[in-house]
Amino acid sequence: MNTKEAVARRIIELCIEKQLAINALGYLAGMPPSTIYSMLGRKSQNPGIVTIKKICDGLDISLRFFFDSPLFENLEQEIR
Repeated sequence: MNTKEAVARRIIELCIEKQLAINALGYLAGMPPSTIYSMLGRKSQNPGIVTIKKICDGLDISLRFFFDSPLFENLEQEIR
């Protein structure tokens, strides 16, 4: 799994835990839901840390909590 896939899976995982739809997360994070959908799909290949921080703020979690997941262990090498 690469980093982008791990970020997308983590967003979905947290939305399920908090019983939030992507549209609701967009509202809470102060961004268009289309931005989040692009992160979950193939459109965005490099989700920025500021965008991830906004998502964390919307979920009322810290960046540390976001990245504290087994999803981020043993990721593929990004530089090839």
